Amino acid sequence: MGIELQEMIWLGLGLLVAGGITGLLAGLFGVGGGAVIVPILYELFGYLGVPDDVRMPLCVGTSLAVIIPTSVRSYRAHLARGAVDTSLLKIWAVPVVLGVLAGSIIARYASPEVFKTIFVLVAAVSAIRLLSGKDNWRFGETLPGKMAIRVVGVVIGILSSLMGIGGGQLSSLFMTFYNRPIHQAVATSSGLGILISVPGMLGYMYAGWPRAAQYPDVAALQFPMAIGYVSLIGMVLFIPTSILAAPLGVKLAHALSKRKLEVAFGIFLLLICVRFIFSFFE
Repeated sequence: MGIELQEMIWLGLGLLVAGGITGLLAGLFGVGGGAVIVPILYELFGYLGVPDDVRMPLCVGTSLAVIIPTSVRSYRAHLARGAVDTSLLKIWAVPVVLGVLAGSIIARYASPEVFKTIFVLVAAVSAIRLLSGKDNWRFGETLPGKMAIRVVGVVIGILSSLMGIGGGQLSSLFMTFYNRPIHQAVATSSGLGILISVPGMLGYMYAGWPRAAQYPDVAALQFPMAIGYVSLIGMVLFIPTSILAAPLGVKLAHALSKRKLEVAFGIFLLLICVRFIFSFFE
């Protein structure tokens, strides 16, 4: 199929740079999921000529693969501190995985607009909350019943698998809306990253497998560069530079106040929303 060496070199260099930018932003804003990875990969794969029909799912599938080691490391650290609500995770486990599998099936047939619309809606809600500066939004003082929690778990699984995130952003919002301490929410949410990223990665490999044959001239989709909608070279090159750049982002974060960080991340999310909205008309 003739994958050109020049295209492979540009893809590799682009992923190294994208990983560094992601690590910097992740350290700065305290996030490590698709909220940062997906939009950066979207621009990179666009520059490399990946067709729009497969560009967004390739970003999402690769993002889910990239966050696996981060999710495992984060969960083990929080568990060691006793901060994880394991009883809530047990309730969420099956519904979340079912939601991820449903999202992977949707990904096989959905148009690029579906991925972008979901990303824009969730990112916009998060941005509005951050920019409002209100941490006291509440739906209740205690979590709802198990059935409601399970339904929420399915929704988190579907949305996370279509956004390429580990679910922490969504589950943390849910828990804090019901008066759970933010540290417990973050710790518990770290466990969802494993439940979402592993089956999500496998699902996107399956969903994108037949699509690679439809684009034989797109190097970023071909094995051994990728399996389905998961970029293998992305996993190899993205993770090291993001880890190396993250401490610099953390250093920058400590130079800013909590409110300034919230505003900066809120503006960042709004810019992503605007970028994806404009892409509807490209």
